[in-house]
Amino acid sequence: MPVADQAPILMFDSGVGGLSVLRPVRGLLPGVPVVYAADNAGFPYGTKSEAEIAARVPALLGRLVERYRPRLVVIACNTASTIALAHVRAALDVPVVGTVPAIKPAALASRSRVIGVLGTQATVRQTYVDRLSAEFAADCLVLRHGSARLVELAEAKLAGEAVTAADVAPELAGLTSQPGGERMDRVVLACTHFPLLQPELAQAGVELGFPGLGFDDGGPGIARRVKVLLGDDEDGPGGGFAVFTRADAQVDRLAPALQGFGLMRTEVL
Repeated sequence: MPVADQAPILMFDSGVGGLSVLRPVRGLLPGVPVVYAADNAGFPYGTKSEAEIAARVPALLGRLVERYRPRLVVIACNTASTIALAHVRAALDVPVVGTVPAIKPAALASRSRVIGVLGTQATVRQTYVDRLSAEFAADCLVLRHGSARLVELAEAKLAGEAVTAADVAPELAGLTSQPGGERMDRVVLACTHFPLLQPELAQAGVELGFPGLGFDDGGPGIARRVKVLLGDDEDGPGGGFAVFTRADAQVDRLAPALQGFGLMRTEVL
């Protein structure tokens, strides 16, 4: 499929989590137009079966690519990437960048050699996480905790609701309370929703007795990969819009936050 130089990139997630990836992409490539696609009709992905995600994501991305003709697709979702990335690449004829849990940078930065992986239930149980841990963190104790609650809280925060450290603390404690968790010094935010809650998670760490806790996510690495694939594009129009798979009141509540990311309008697939 031929695409124009000013064709958009398509960023895909089940909800607003991919905005944590859009931010560093915008920082490196402000001139690239973006179509941000949120599958709110299928939200959340983290509680779905592998079979459901492996069937839904390639089919939906096929429709999105056909409609918007992007030059590159970013699956800005750890769950969709760990389960469906190979299926998507086989189905599409445009480059596809996936999201990888940031276990490597966390292991490089850890002094205690205990790191936590905080993601959705679907992500933390994947053998992909086993392989990354074995390759990049073989000398670390790697703790895991799956949280659907943090996904809901990130969506609520972007919609303008108040979210506090007390709200997220039980999810962080799902790591710190495990054997060895008292020595944990890095947390991999292995869901793109979770960096949107990093200030609250950091404060919860302080309140739980972990004032120096560090956090790692895949957004900066994805941005660098997109820049490599697209090259410099400082003179483009930038901007963009968001597309949802279902019209509902939550979409309206998200509009101010989306505009803060340069997504000035919304439409429904």
